Amino acid sequence: MDSFSTPSGGASPQVSQDFMDQLKNQLAQAYAEEFLEVLLKLMDNTVRGKCFDKCITKPGSSLSGSESSCVSRCVDRYIEATGIISRALFSQQR
Repeated sequence: MDSFSTPSGGASPQVSQDFMDQLKNQLAQAYAEEFLEVLLKLMDNTVRGKCFDKCITKPGSSLSGSESSCVSRCVDRYIEATGIISRALFSQQR
């Protein structure tokens, strides 16, 4: 008998299903953590580049009021988009 077989009179099929459910949950959590880490790095690079290019018309020592508002709105859109994407991806997993 190999180590994956259920010995006669041993663990019930429910134990195996519980183990599989726990393993699936742990894998989903690990995937979610990795996804969020990659997404945050991507978002950081994207927000920094895109929002800067779009909003900062005259780089200087400080932001004008309109530049500051533009950056704030731009970042808010990226955060909103990230939430939509992550909810869509994680709802497909379940």
